[in-house]
This record gives sequence, structure tokens and C-alpha cells, in this order.
Amino acid sequence: MTVIPHMPDGVFPPYQNYVHAVEVTGDSRLLIISGLNGFREDGVEMPESFEDQCELIWQHIGTILRAADMDYTNLIHLRFYLGSREYDAANMRIRDKYLGDHKVALTSFVAGMLEPNWKLEIEATAAK
Repeated sequence: MTVIPHMPDGVFPPYQNYVHAVEVTGDSRLLIISGLNGFREDGVEMPESFEDQCELIWQHIGTILRAADMDYTNLIHLRFYLGSREYDAANMRIRDKYLGDHKVALTSFVAGMLEPNWKLEIEATAAK
């Protein structure tokens, strides 16, 4: 088994002992994507609206998937941490935009965020 960290350009810089994703290879490949928030590529700026943060997170997920030679259809599990219940409908609408008919295991939480500007964090697992 080989473990490969993924920290592609186009996603905000990793901090502390964090990587954006970890891929496990063998007969199949498993990619585990850390919880991503709505930071822009500079790692400082963040859109204000939930919808803009959510779109940006999905773009980060796409960038990480492509770095591992995968796409959204390789996703097998998603975990959403919503800053408020009021974001649930928008979260589902944007999730469906990116997944289309692709079905994955899902978990959603309403959670207090570490930073007051964060409205959403998404973890993902993909396999190929």
C-alpha cells in the first residue's frame, strides 16, 4: 500500500499538519479529501455568501479529484458541516448541480465553525 498526499495548485495553501487529500493505492485507489472550506486560492480571502463558499468548495474538490486523475463520479462519500440549518436547501441544490445523477453516501451536520466567516466545510472520499 502506498499513501500519496495531494496538495494541488489552485486550492488554498495547506496549514499545520493538514493535506487537502490523501490517496491510498493498491489494487484500487482510495482518495480521502480533508474538510475543505471556502477560502480562495490565496488562503486568506473568502466569499461572504453561503452559495459562493459552497461553489468554491466544490471547485476545490474538483481540482483535487483531477490531481488524482479522478472526477466527481469517483466520489463515494461526502460529509457536510453546515454553519446553520438555513443553508441546507442551498447545499442540496449546489450538491446536485455537481453530482447530477451520481449517488454517494452522505452525512450532514449543523456545526459551530472554527472561524465565524466559515459557513460550510465538506469532506469527501473518492475511489477508482
